[in-house]
This record gives sequence, C-alpha cells and structure tokens, in this order.
Amino acid sequence: MLTVAVCVGSSCHLKGSYEVISKFQALIRKWELQELVELKGVFCMNHCTGAVSVRIDDGPPIAVSVDGVEEVFRQEILPKLGVS
Repeated sequence: MLTVAVCVGSSCHLKGSYEVISKFQALIRKWELQELVELKGVFCMNHCTGAVSVRIDDGPPIAVSVDGVEEVFRQEILPKLGVS
C-alpha cells in the first residue's frame, strides 16, 4: 500500500492542506485506488517554506499547492502504483 501523508500543521493548514486532502481523496476515488493508497494527515514535516508539505511513502517532503494536486497525483503516485 502506498502512503500519502499531508501535513495539517498550522502553516500548511493556512496554505490549504484540507483542500489538498480533499482533492487527493477525489482522485483516489476517481481512479478507484482506495485499496492501494492510504491518505493521512500528519503534523509538521519541518518543510514549511513552500506550499503544503506532502510525503509519498518514505520520500522527502514535496511542496504541493491546491492547484498542483492532480499533477503530483499523475506524476508521482500513479507511476508508483504502475497505473498510467
């Protein structure tokens, strides 16, 4: 199972972390990946300078804006699952 952790700490919360989570949830449902992707909220990843911090499995935190969720989903998550 692939784990996608979205920071919900105060800085990321102000940058739209709950909208990012909602968009990831919608994409996971759209692609019917509920059994393959665990989406969870976590507290600070100490990566507060960019957009909302997201970690995929044990990878480094990446900054994801609300508008960038679909791009990250297509470029980072789908390939890790072998889906195109």
